Amino acid sequence: MRAVKNLLVLYTGGTIGMLETPEGLAPAGGFDARMREHFAQMADAPQLQWTLQELNPLLDSANMQQHNWLAMRDAIVAAVEVAGHDGVLVLHGTDSLAYSAAALSFLLLGLPVPVLLTGSMLPAGAADSDAWANLCGALRQFENGLEDGVQLYFHGQLLHGCRASKLRSEAFDAFAALPRHRDGERAGAIPAELGYKHPRQPVNLAVVPVFPGLQASHLQALLGSGVQGLLLECYGSGTGPSDDQALLDVLHAARQRGVMLAAISQCPEGSVVFDTYAAGNRLRGAGLVSGGGMTREAALGKMFALLGAGLDVEAAEQWFALDLCGERA
Repeated sequence: MRAVKNLLVLYTGGTIGMLETPEGLAPAGGFDARMREHFAQMADAPQLQWTLQELNPLLDSANMQQHNWLAMRDAIVAAVEVAGHDGVLVLHGTDSLAYSAAALSFLLLGLPVPVLLTGSMLPAGAADSDAWANLCGALRQFENGLEDGVQLYFHGQLLHGCRASKLRSEAFDAFAALPRHRDGERAGAIPAELGYKHPRQPVNLAVVPVFPGLQASHLQALLGSGVQGLLLECYGSGTGPSDDQALLDVLHAARQRGVMLAAISQCPEGSVVFDTYAAGNRLRGAGLVSGGGMTREAALGKMFALLGAGLDVEAAEQWFALDLCGERA
């Protein structure tokens, strides 16, 4: 842990820098000047040196996609390896903030500097906004020293990048770490193909909740669209309609042709333990690998990073079962 001396602030858009338009709040540029003006009026402004870079295009995070994750990753790596920054603060909208934090956790494995994400529920400049408190609080985390890796700072809380979820749509304490069980064996040395220097590509992924009425035809149509990885949100400890042989057959056929299938729990607390119920065992037999106690955000980001690195499904499953950066242990 060390204090950061030369910080990059990567501004991606989001509520924190939005301005009012005839259609409502929308991302706006010029946040560098607004930050400097605000800090100039503060008696106890953060003192570390920082440079702001705007990601193009600026986004409402509801529009965040995989290629934007890759653009953030590229900008962060360039900031460290080319420009010599020793820390990166990402300003991001809250809707998909937890997804980006999780994805970057896996895309930046081995990066030798801390990366922190923050945003706000109200725009900077709005009455009673949380924007400046979150921003200044995040900057002070860098001043005080942070561990390498990806974390999220919001409303006074410092959260692991792979454990945070957005639980509230209006309250300032919008994010929390869900009480998911940690059950993964820690991986040894991370291979080069999973490190931050290895290029990635977009992956066709899907997330489907199990629900009463889920049909084999639903999954067949989805899996027939070219999906490379399916994250199935199961009941409880990893159960689903295991007496529906047609549904199991669809899953098995998908796995046989190289689609990665993973299971997580729908419950805010707990984890997938296939051995608990016969219903879970049958899903495992159809080709699903357990996501343990990973959140949806972490499991999706991890599947993206593994398959996007070009791993085949067998190798991806092996690494998915291990803890890479604290997501499972």
